[in-house]
Amino acid sequence: MRICAGLFISILFLNCSSPQKVQQEAQNFIDAYTQQFQQLYYASALAEWASNTKIVEGDSTNAVATRQANEALADFTGSVENIEKIQRLLKRKEKLAPIQVKQLETMLYQAANNPATVKDVVKARIKAEAEQTEKLFGFDFKIGEKSVSTNEIDEILKAEKDLTKRLIAWEASKQVGASLKEGLVTLQRLRNQTVRALGYSDFFTYQVSDYGMSTQEMLDLNKKLIQEIWPLYRELHTWARYELAKRYGASEVPDMLPAHWLPNRWGQDWNEMVTVKGMDLDGILRKKSAQWIMQQGELFYASLGFPSLPESFWQKSSLYPLPKDAGYKKNNHASAWHLDLGQDVRSLMSVEANARWYETALHELGHIYYYITYTNPDVPILLRSGANRAYHEAIGSLMGLAAMQKPFLAELGLLPEKSETDEGQKLLKDALNYIVFMPWSSGVMTEFEYELYANELPADEFNAKWWELKKKYQGIVPPSPRGEEFCDAASKTHINDDAAQYYDYALSYVLLFQFHDHIANKILQQNPHNTNYYADKDVGEFLAGVMYPGASADWRQLLQETIGEEMSAQAMLNYFEPLMAFLKKANQGRKYTLAEAAL
Repeated sequence: MRICAGLFISILFLNCSSPQKVQQEAQNFIDAYTQQFQQLYYASALAEWASNTKIVEGDSTNAVATRQANEALADFTGSVENIEKIQRLLKRKEKLAPIQVKQLETMLYQAANNPATVKDVVKARIKAEAEQTEKLFGFDFKIGEKSVSTNEIDEILKAEKDLTKRLIAWEASKQVGASLKEGLVTLQRLRNQTVRALGYSDFFTYQVSDYGMSTQEMLDLNKKLIQEIWPLYRELHTWARYELAKRYGASEVPDMLPAHWLPNRWGQDWNEMVTVKGMDLDGILRKKSAQWIMQQGELFYASLGFPSLPESFWQKSSLYPLPKDAGYKKNNHASAWHLDLGQDVRSLMSVEANARWYETALHELGHIYYYITYTNPDVPILLRSGANRAYHEAIGSLMGLAAMQKPFLAELGLLPEKSETDEGQKLLKDALNYIVFMPWSSGVMTEFEYELYANELPADEFNAKWWELKKKYQGIVPPSPRGEEFCDAASKTHINDDAAQYYDYALSYVLLFQFHDHIANKILQQNPHNTNYYADKDVGEFLAGVMYPGASADWRQLLQETIGEEMSAQAMLNYFEPLMAFLKKANQGRKYTLAEAAL
């Protein structure tokens, strides 16, 4: 009886505690948690950096160090003591400041990926993820007996017209998938087991919850986006089939696009099909250096009013391809890093002097400047991330788009100011990037990972499901049957090390066109197809306003406050509307093989 009475008194005391006392208790906990979290997070990030920038075959030193650092972070964020304290405080959330509630909810979200109640599962998952990263980025791609880089494979798929050579390069790009299948099966199981300990049904649902959305809401949103852009994608698909058949001298136009015909390993971006007259950026940039591209990127952001990059960025980043005789490999996927959630920002790239890396460098610097902008006294360390994950990608992609527009390129001296360019071809090239990406990201990638985690797709159906979705959403088929001895999905980096989040990129494209539309029409008062952001401080102020709050602001509210709209694909559709007439004329008399409406 005394136990019950004591419990009653304790509950009564908690309920009667003043908001000030509850907030002080919460803040003391948040401060102590943050201090330890930042130290462990930095140690983990440093270990991950080492694992991604120096991969030595047969040397597990970095992998072991990464596993230990990640386990230490996981032990802390997922500790029973922390989880119970967070849950106890959130039961009194009505007495807490909104910024405190956001931080506590962030802690609980992090805990769900590392709960101590299933410590052995978490430990096994961390080990499996480290091993998968080593296999992925340490893989020796070969054409025949010759080792090749992914940059070299990409160049073949971009320019080669011999279909036999293209097929060999495409198949070489998929070799890595088979070696990763067993690891992906393990990660599928361990990722689901981990988050179920805190009540999530599966890993996909856990990742989606970061948006404040249910799985069905996210799936519905992505299907809606595909439906909205589908008429334009259908025209592009038809145009591409006939254009590529002509280019390769094919006797027949295929109903579906053979994967090795396309200029991208996954068919996610077809813009290399088009060279815009008067905009031979590759030819111009070949006369520059990779270092010049990075320096110009910094100057662009500085012209908008952002600070110069810290010296440590240049000293500690890994920006350029490794020498042939380096004796080790590194992650070949471009990325930006905020290692300590403070001043240590870095980028991992393999920049070369060409248009693709020019745009990529501007994109990655967008992430870096987002980090720098929300690292301020008003944003707690735990909330130093994008307003949602798509915001981060949107800012990067927005700057990539802006940097490829003619007036901007003329500003940098990359194009003559009065050069004549084919604006229709430029719009087509952009559509083959942005529109083509939507069925891939919202359809193939999102639904494959939904099936993988939410429906626990069996391992003997991985490749069948992958190509079923590729055909359904992209109208792309493999050059020849691909059985379950392959695992072509696993050749995509994100399936392994950025799992169940690829819809971030689709949503980011929607956001970037909304932001660009606002900047062009409301700030610059310029044609959205021909803008010049360079040195415009009002543009810089707008971007800083979007980036400054980090995750301390609700993403929906922030969108309303900055552009006065909800998330919508309308700005994207408006941007590409002039292209429809051109494509319909080009496709007149041709056979359409995709359905009129998205499935």
